[in-house]
Amino acid sequence: MNENHEAEGRDNSTNARLHRRSLLKAAGAGAAAAGAISLGGTSSAQAAPAPNVQQAGAPSGNAADGADNFYTSDKVTVRKVRFKNQYQMAVVGNLFTPKGLDRRTTHPAIVVGHPMGAVKEQSANLYATKMAEQGFVTLSLDLSFWGGSEGRPRQAILPDVFTEDYSAAVDFLGTRDLVDRNRIGAIGICGSGGFVVSAAKLDPRIKAIATVSMYDMGAVNRNGLEHSQSLEQRKEILESAAQQRYVEFTGGETVYSAGAPLEITEESGDIDREFYDFYRTPRGEFTPPGASPRLTVRRPLTGEVKFMNFYPFDDIETISPRPLLFISGDQAHSKEFSQDAYERAAEPKELFWVPGAGHVDLYDRVNLIPFTKLTNYFRQHLTA
Repeated sequence: MNENHEAEGRDNSTNARLHRRSLLKAAGAGAAAAGAISLGGTSSAQAAPAPNVQQAGAPSGNAADGADNFYTSDKVTVRKVRFKNQYQMAVVGNLFTPKGLDRRTTHPAIVVGHPMGAVKEQSANLYATKMAEQGFVTLSLDLSFWGGSEGRPRQAILPDVFTEDYSAAVDFLGTRDLVDRNRIGAIGICGSGGFVVSAAKLDPRIKAIATVSMYDMGAVNRNGLEHSQSLEQRKEILESAAQQRYVEFTGGETVYSAGAPLEITEESGDIDREFYDFYRTPRGEFTPPGASPRLTVRRPLTGEVKFMNFYPFDDIETISPRPLLFISGDQAHSKEFSQDAYERAAEPKELFWVPGAGHVDLYDRVNLIPFTKLTNYFRQHLTA
């Protein structure tokens, strides 16, 4: 900020604090889930304790209760890849190929998407590795604006671009010598479940779709979990975000919403604790090169509200006769979204409940994730 804007900046900082208080009042204590708008965290200029960071390539040091987010396998080869989406933005991914795969023929492939706010090193690589062990060529990717993929500002929210990234991943896979372009499926975890469904509505090349712990990022931002947010609260959030645009346009600090909390207190709710345990501990913490550990998972408030115009389940029935599999823990706070999608979808479809599993459990707890179910599903529906 230059000297001519110093007084203006002080006013904008005051406005930002007022907007944060207004938003907290609107969102309520129950909206602290990673998919719901919440300002329990910090802006880019506020002090906060730095979490214990899992740096790129470092071991996780935590496999309690079956958690194995950073799992690797000597049965597959991994190669970093880059490809362009239709907006000429570079998308970065990891391509997993089973060792000993017959290179004289083509094989089925699966795109795997990470949770919203995460990167491919969190959950997506695990699923891609496990499915590659079962004979599939798999591709995990960083959504545009996140991780290693291009896009400015960082951690921006543009659902249409996220949807396009999955079709771009199909472009890439379908032009590999080892891949049968008529046998490409997709797995979307958490928020990527909604993006995969959105992509499948537009892209018939995605032949089979599975979601795990799916979040409808549009519905949770409009309505809150279990419709706990009123229309008036929604409007108050939109007003706060709109006013915040003035702050940032004139050089003020960015306000971040949603994501995992940086610390846990006695007042922290169960959902905050669930996300903290994955994103802020060695279990699943990962900070991409050049990023700040204080801001991982978080999204700018002015971008987060764009989810309110995202309706991934509208026209979901048009995906038929391609199959849909919705997997959720029966204890997951997000299970309403898998239930909603299942009820709206046309056949063939299946809703699979994992007994005793919560939302984040299915990110990395390999003793709970139904990999056998996923393997059989894709073997059935990605047949030659």
